[in-house]
Amino acid sequence: MTALPMTTEITVLGWSVLLLLVQVVLQAGTSADLGPTYLFSPRDERREPQSIVAQRLKRALDNLLETYPAFVALALALTVTGKAGGIAATGAWLYLAARFVYVILYATGIPVVRTVVWLASVAGLAMMLWRLLM
Repeated sequence: MTALPMTTEITVLGWSVLLLLVQVVLQAGTSADLGPTYLFSPRDERREPQSIVAQRLKRALDNLLETYPAFVALALALTVTGKAGGIAATGAWLYLAARFVYVILYATGIPVVRTVVWLASVAGLAMMLWRLLM
C-alpha cells in the first residue's frame, strides 16, 4: 500500500486535531462547577455548566463539531485525488485560523466579529470544496 503524500491539507488536519483537543480540555476544565459527582457519573441527566465562559466554550466546541467532519473529509479527499494545494491549501489554513480565532471571540463574548470569523471558516471549506470539484 502506498502512503499518502504529506500535503498542506494533511498538515493542517493534524493541527486541527490539536485545536479540537485544546477546545475539549478547555471546555471540560471550565465545567468544574458541575461538581465531581456529576462529572464522574454516566451523566444520565443533562446539566449545563453554570459559568458563562464554560457555556460559551461548550457552544464553541459544538459549533466546531458541526463543520469538522466536512473539513476532515475535504482534507483527505483532496490528498487522495491529488488535488491538494493552491486554493485548497489556502482554504485549509483559513479554516484552521478562523476556528482558532472563533474560540477566543466566543469565549470573550465578542459578537458580530465572531460571526464574520465563522463565515471565514466556511469560506475556507468552500475553497477546499471548489478545488475538489473543479
